[in-house]
Amino acid sequence: MRRDRHGRGLRGPLYPASLPAAASRAERFDTLVLDALEPIEARWRDQLTKLDVAVDDVPEVRKGQAPAQTDGVLHDGAVPLSRLVPAGVDRTGMPTRARIVLYRRPLEARAKDPADLAELVHEVLVEQVAGYLGVEPDVIEGGD
Repeated sequence: MRRDRHGRGLRGPLYPASLPAAASRAERFDTLVLDALEPIEARWRDQLTKLDVAVDDVPEVRKGQAPAQTDGVLHDGAVPLSRLVPAGVDRTGMPTRARIVLYRRPLEARAKDPADLAELVHEVLVEQVAGYLGVEPDVIEGGD
């Protein structure tokens, strides 16, 4: 800690790192995704070993991109909420793993409160994992 340049007192963090308020919105969202993924991963661990889950702030939209190029994208109207990227090969020729990408800001914009956001993230993950495994979302939820 040091004094600020105007001599008004010690500078330091506003909240201690141990308090929830110290986490950014992105960090809280990441925690929410991990919490939503945990029960799915516990049940389907063997089938999900080659799947990664990632979070982006907003979807990347390229100019002139045709609307038909939306395989694996879960939409709410015209706005993508998540994308399932299949395994493949990157630009350098290295193999890539399948990946579910959740878009934080569109999901947050559709939620009324934190509980609604948690439910929405869970629903999106269930839909995308079901798409990845080629099963119905009800199977992922718990029904065989």
